[in-house]
Amino acid sequence: MNKDTLEGQWKQLAGKAKAAWGDLTDDELTRINGNAEQLAGLIQERYGRTREEAEREVNEFFDKNR
Repeated sequence: MNKDTLEGQWKQLAGKAKAAWGDLTDDELTRINGNAEQLAGLIQERYGRTREEAEREVNEFFDKNR
């Protein structure tokens, strides 16, 4: 899924992201607007993941929700 597609579908995916990472707020999910790098950064910060772990989680999430 390319970046434009992610951002275009983000409103639909934000609910699924909230279910996957419940500690993220609705405001944070709205603010990142489907930006995978920002999402990985939030996951890294909130859940104490390494950058690589967070990026892998985000990639798996977007692959699963194409």
